Amino acid sequence: MIATENRTRYDEARRAMIDSQLRTSGVNEPFVLARMGTVPREQFVPEDQRAAAYADRAVRLPDGRALPAPVFHGMLLAEARPSSADRVLVVDGGSGYLPALVEPMVAALAVVSPEDAAAGRIKTNPTLVLVDGAIEHVPGPLVKKLAEGTRIVTGLVERGVTRLAVGRKAGGSLGLVGLAETGVPRLAAFDREAGWSF
Repeated sequence: MIATENRTRYDEARRAMIDSQLRTSGVNEPFVLARMGTVPREQFVPEDQRAAAYADRAVRLPDGRALPAPVFHGMLLAEARPSSADRVLVVDGGSGYLPALVEPMVAALAVVSPEDAAAGRIKTNPTLVLVDGAIEHVPGPLVKKLAEGTRIVTGLVERGVTRLAVGRKAGGSLGLVGLAETGVPRLAAFDREAGWSF
């Protein structure tokens, strides 16, 4: 009886997340709503954090990682539009939620930690990179491993503000363009090295 009540409560929370967070933020793409309405976020956080799984904020995980707020994942998927032709590399922020959202939609999926991605330690040739957090830049070792035309959708930290951002590798380099402002946890592995300032 308790398990059924909990399942019903989480199902209701998932529907409320779609109606009061995603739709009101302009995330209305049917494929995004279908995936986020199906994958149970509560299974990707510790048991004592499950009540906060559908809150409009990030959920901190025990190892210092985080599950970003639902709106970030909705906006990221809507902008990325992963397809059955895509080979996707997910830089996982620590929860495993984003890979679970994406896997059924794409041709192939590889998952890597922020530390391995920033160091260019990837063993795949993605057409699309999805970063489950905010980064200051795309480090050179990762850029070198990506083929021309590879797309990236990520959070971007600029002067303390986090935004959704997109980019594409062209001419050997990869720049990011910030889009909508959205709160998303920073991935320290992608911080720029501190330099001299005067």
